[in-house]
Amino acid sequence: MDHATVLARYDRELREHARPDSPAARVERAGKVVRQTGRGAQDWNGVLWSALDDAGADAEIAAQVAHFGALGHPFEWKLYGHDRPADLGQRLTAAGFTAEPPETLMVAETAGLALDTALPDGVSLHAVTDEAGVDLMGEAHAKAFGSDPADLCHRVLTQLSTAPDTLAAFVVLADGEPVSSARAELLPDTRFAGLWGGGTVEGWRGRGIYRALVAHRARIAAERGYAYLHVDASDESRPILRRLGFEPLTTTTPYVRTP
Repeated sequence: MDHATVLARYDRELREHARPDSPAARVERAGKVVRQTGRGAQDWNGVLWSALDDAGADAEIAAQVAHFGALGHPFEWKLYGHDRPADLGQRLTAAGFTAEPPETLMVAETAGLALDTALPDGVSLHAVTDEAGVDLMGEAHAKAFGSDPADLCHRVLTQLSTAPDTLAAFVVLADGEPVSSARAELLPDTRFAGLWGGGTVEGWRGRGIYRALVAHRARIAAERGYAYLHVDASDESRPILRRLGFEPLTTTTPYVRTP
């Protein structure tokens, strides 16, 4: 993989020329940033891309703080390791943002992945297509990550009801109990399918569930004609993804600001 070429495509298709992740949101270019604004606080609100320099960065940050602050929405500035200026993270912190743990942007070509990984015995995979499935997905997410799944469930339900072709969501059950969940974003006009979630409850980790969920979503993306898969990988998932054929391109750090 030519890392520089793929990263440039990623920036162009998923950031600079991003599409909304649901019909409930709008993406627009404002000054030197591209941002998504949802209808409410439970939608994803934030800055996707920027082309800043030392002279104008603080003014652009202030403009986005004013925009989302007027709406009363918490929002995220998604900062990538190659974004400029080099001290953009420090500038965001000075403007009242809080940095969350960094992750690694990893990308794989769908044609080069081994997709024969199967689920371990004792669990079953179910597509999430309705509110009951979303509730199970949220329960698995809460158990795996220890966080409130309300915003995730809202976004998944919105996407299922308004643009179901852009989402493939799944929950893994063991004896009727949700033990893992994951989803794939299949947005139009891009060669990249996004893999999100994949959290597994502690008692079921290390048994191949995450690998199987990656492989299952990769097969769907390949069948739909996507050339690449991208993942914001945690420290725990990065070595698994490397073994599956993903390669690191850069880092990404969410900077979050609450009005």
